[in-house]
Amino acid sequence: MAGKGLRAQRSGSGGTTSLLYDPKVRGIFYQVLTVAILALFVWIIVSNTIHNLQRSNISSGFGFLKGRAGFDVGQSLIAYSSDSTYGRALIVGILNTLQVAIAGIITASIIGFIVGIARLSSNWLISKLAQVYVEIFRNLPPLLVIFFWYKGVITILPQARDSLDLPFGSYLNNRGLFFPKAIWGEGTWLMPLALLVSIVITVIIYRWAKARQARTGQPFRTGITGTLLIIGLPLATFLALGSPLTFDYPIAGRFNLSGGSVVAPEFLSLYLALSFYTASFIAEIVRGGIKAVAGGQTEAASALGLRPSTTTRLIIIPQAMRIIIPPLTSQYLNLTKNSSLAVAVGYADIVSVGGTMLNQTGQAVEVVAIWLVIYLSLSITTALVMNWFNAKMALVER
Repeated sequence: MAGKGLRAQRSGSGGTTSLLYDPKVRGIFYQVLTVAILALFVWIIVSNTIHNLQRSNISSGFGFLKGRAGFDVGQSLIAYSSDSTYGRALIVGILNTLQVAIAGIITASIIGFIVGIARLSSNWLISKLAQVYVEIFRNLPPLLVIFFWYKGVITILPQARDSLDLPFGSYLNNRGLFFPKAIWGEGTWLMPLALLVSIVITVIIYRWAKARQARTGQPFRTGITGTLLIIGLPLATFLALGSPLTFDYPIAGRFNLSGGSVVAPEFLSLYLALSFYTASFIAEIVRGGIKAVAGGQTEAASALGLRPSTTTRLIIIPQAMRIIIPPLTSQYLNLTKNSSLAVAVGYADIVSVGGTMLNQTGQAVEVVAIWLVIYLSLSITTALVMNWFNAKMALVER
């Protein structure tokens, strides 16, 4: 009776005490309180920043992006000159960052998978060489690796007049890699369209073959069919258009090379450094993923008479990928963010271009905000793509 009276007394006091002990109410209260504190913190920072800018007589806003840049960029994927706007210079920096990040991710993945598998090789020499590579690059700062390629490898190459002759009319010297420039004729826009159509057809065939195999058990060679489609259809389009492609070859002069295209030494050093540095971490991820696959899988494949290479390619690697992909995503993100070290060798990435804009305009807040948005967008995009790929590789529960 006393307990009932106490409960009645608590409930009769307006329900205040019972709300304080409700987990849902407390959870909502703490979340609202956290958001309010965060909003107050942001408001204080923004107001102080605006006040300091006004006191220093510095204009704010992104209108400066329409002004004339007045500086040159060493390497650009789009047309650019010193008369271009700051906005176009910013686009040049973003494209250069994407170029080195995508190229580095592809190269690092290839090298990392090869070295990771080599570390598990039964050949003692191959295994030890892979281990030495991993231990050296993993224990060096990425900036030091960039300087190694830039100062220790590329700058000691021969001068332009003594360039190294490479296949297909290419040259290599301390000014970069010179190679023939492709000049496309009319109607070549149909070739990317043919490539897109072939990819769509390949995806349709793959889904059809997968459904048929699940229904009848009969496999279909989607790999060969897809390869023939992706290569054959654009090639047939190219031939049907009359081969509208010519090349502008670099010509070696007395002191320099003219014509063709060139890959600047700044890009080469950054690309090679990020690729080899990140590949050492990817190699350990691959090795750990393969080691995590149960040994019984290899024994069962051997009992069926499969060769070691076939076992690795068709049985071990597909199962290891489910373990490899999550940490692999982190390495891709690290490589993209480490591309900001390009400023050390003068490569015009988003940080280098933004730094020049900041020095000329004094718009520090806006430039830093642009950096934050761009790197955040690149990281989120990479994570979304890798999460989608991870979901495709995950086991489906029945």
